[in-house]
Amino acid sequence: MSNTKTEEYGADQIQILEGLEAVRKRPGMYIGSTSSRGLHHLVYEIVDNSVDEALAGFCSEIDVTINEDNSITVIDNGRGIPTDINHKTGKPAVEVVFTILHAGGKFGGGGYKVSGGLHGVGASVVNALSNWLEVQIYRDGHIYKQRYERGKVMNDLQIIGDCPIEKTGTRVDFMPDDTIFEDTVYDYDILKTRLRETAFLTKGLKINLHDAREIDENGNMRSKTFHYEGGIKEFVVYLNKSKTPLYTDVLYFEGTKNNVYVEVAFQHNDSYTENIASFVNNITTPEGGTHLVGFRNAITKTFNDYARNNKILKDNDQNLSGEDIREGLTAIISIKVEEPQFEGQTKQKLGNSEARGAVESIVAEQLTYYLEQNPSVAKLICEKSILAQRARDAARKARDLTRRKSALDGLALPGKLADCSDKNPEKCEIFIVEGDSAGGSAKTARSRATQAILPLRGKILNVEKARLDKILANAEIRSMITAFGTGISDDFDIEKLRYHKIIIMTDADVDGAHIATLMLTFLYRFMPELIKNGYVYLAQPPLYKLEKNKKVWYAYSDEELAQIIEQVGRDQNNKIQRYKGLGEMDAEQLWETTMDPERRILLQVNMDEESESELDLTFTTLMGDKVEPRRDFIEENAKYVKNLDI
Repeated sequence: MSNTKTEEYGADQIQILEGLEAVRKRPGMYIGSTSSRGLHHLVYEIVDNSVDEALAGFCSEIDVTINEDNSITVIDNGRGIPTDINHKTGKPAVEVVFTILHAGGKFGGGGYKVSGGLHGVGASVVNALSNWLEVQIYRDGHIYKQRYERGKVMNDLQIIGDCPIEKTGTRVDFMPDDTIFEDTVYDYDILKTRLRETAFLTKGLKINLHDAREIDENGNMRSKTFHYEGGIKEFVVYLNKSKTPLYTDVLYFEGTKNNVYVEVAFQHNDSYTENIASFVNNITTPEGGTHLVGFRNAITKTFNDYARNNKILKDNDQNLSGEDIREGLTAIISIKVEEPQFEGQTKQKLGNSEARGAVESIVAEQLTYYLEQNPSVAKLICEKSILAQRARDAARKARDLTRRKSALDGLALPGKLADCSDKNPEKCEIFIVEGDSAGGSAKTARSRATQAILPLRGKILNVEKARLDKILANAEIRSMITAFGTGISDDFDIEKLRYHKIIIMTDADVDGAHIATLMLTFLYRFMPELIKNGYVYLAQPPLYKLEKNKKVWYAYSDEELAQIIEQVGRDQNNKIQRYKGLGEMDAEQLWETTMDPERRILLQVNMDEESESELDLTFTTLMGDKVEPRRDFIEENAKYVKNLDI
C-alpha cells in the first residue's frame, strides 16, 4: 500500500480556538443561527442578565433602545456588574463576564438562585459577535467603562466619572457584526413581543422599548412600556382579549415544592382550541416537558374527581379526557428551578423530574379547593368539557368513516385533484387554487410530473369558529386533508405527506387574501408541523402586465412597475394591465409568472416558536367572533400597510 499521505493526525492537528474565536467561527452553536432570529437573540441575552437581577430582587426597570444606526442600548437599575478583581484571572469581574465563556454569577457561588441564562455564555457571546461593545457600570459612587471590539479588550476598565452612591446599574451598548449576520436591521415588533412576554413573566418589572429610527412629529421616539403587577394572570387576560371568557376569574396558583417555584394561571374561553404556554426561568419551552405533563395530569384528575363527586358524570359515563377539559383553555405555566435540564435536539423541552411532581401537587391541591369554593365555575367547565367529549366522539366517527372509505377504494384522492405522476414527495408540489377557472388554467399550465392542482370552490370554513366534527364535514377541507395524506390532529403523521411544497395560490386582491388567511388558519390549527417544517408557501401572482412593441414585462408591486416604466420609457405604446385575478391569465402567462420554478416568486410561511402565544392571539383577533379587538388591531397596524386594494 503506497503511503502518499504524510500528514499525521496528532496532538498538533487539534486546533485550539483562543478565547472567543470559537464563537466567531461557529456562531450558530451559541445563538442558534446568524439569521434575524440570531440577531434578535443578542438583545435577549443582555436583557436576560438584567432580568436575573430583577428575579434576585435588585432591579425594577430595564430600558432597551434600538438606535438610529441599529446598534442597541440596554440600561438597568440593578446592582451593576462587579468591578473588583477576580482572583482566579487577575482581571476585573466585568472583563471576565464579557470575555470568557461560561463565566458569570450563575455557576454556584451564590450570585443568583435562579437565572434565565442557559450556559453562562450570554454577555461574552454578544461581545464576540459585535463590531464593538461598550459597558458602563454605576457602582460605589463611580462610573466605570470598558470597550471591546469583536470580543477583544480595547482598554483597561476605567473610572470616567462619579455618580450618587445610591445610583447603581449597568449600561451595555453594542453593534452586531455585519460580517457575521445576514442582516443587521432590528425589527421593533419582534423585540416588542419578546419583551412583553418577559414583563408578564417577571411580576412588577418595568421594561421600556424605544426605537430611535422612528420619530413622530413632536420629536418623540416610537416607544412602548410593559409593566404588569399581576404577572402571568395579566398574561392570560391579554391572550384571551379576542375571546369571550367562560367565567370572570383567572385561576392562579403558586407555591414551592421540591425546590421548584411554581406559578400557574388559566382561564377557559368559548373557543375550541387550547393555548398553553410554558416557561422555565423565563425561557419558553415550546416542546413542553415535565412541568407541562404535571399541569395536564393535575387538571385532568381534579376535574374528573369533581365531576364524579358532584354527580355531573354518572357512574356509567366515561371519564373526561384531558383534551376535553382543555378545550378553549388559555394557560401559562411558569416555573423557576435552580438547575434546569433541557432535552431534545433544540433544548426546548424540560427534563427535570422534580418539576412534574411540584406542578402536579400544587395545582391539584389549590384547584380542588377553588372548585369546592366556586361550584358555578366548576359546573361551567365540566359542562363545556362534556360537550367537547360528544363532539370528539362525532369527529372520531367522521374520521373512521374517512379512513374506512380510503381503505376500500385504495386511498381514493379527491375527484377534482389533478395529481402529479412523480411519487417522490421531495420533488412534488401541490397548488391549492381558488376557483374552477383559475384551476383550469393551472391544470393546463402545470408540469405534470411534479405539480398537482387542487381547485377549491369559494371560501373554506373559518375553523376558528367551529369544532372538529363540523370541520371534518366540510367538503373543501376534506379534499385538502385527503390530498396531503398526513391526517390531522391526533392522526397527523408528517411522514405520510405527499408533497413537500404546499402552495396557496389565490388572487392578488382582498378576497384572495381572505381565502389564503382562512387556509393558513386551518393549517396553523390542525397541521402546524407543515408550517414549522417549512412546507407551506404563498404564490405571488403579478399585479401588472406591461406590453410594449410585443415585449412583455410583469410587475409584482407598484414600485416594480414604476422601475419597469422608467427602464422602457413612458409613451403611448405602453399597454398596462392590472390583474384582478388569476382567471384573467391564460395558461402560458400563469406558468411564466406564478408556476415556473425558474421564474416564480414564492413566500415561505414561517412560524417562530418563541412567539407562538402571540401568533395564536393574532389568528384569534383576525378570525374570531369579537369585532373590537379586530378593529383595534387594524387601526394599530394600518400605517404599515403597503398594498391596499380599494
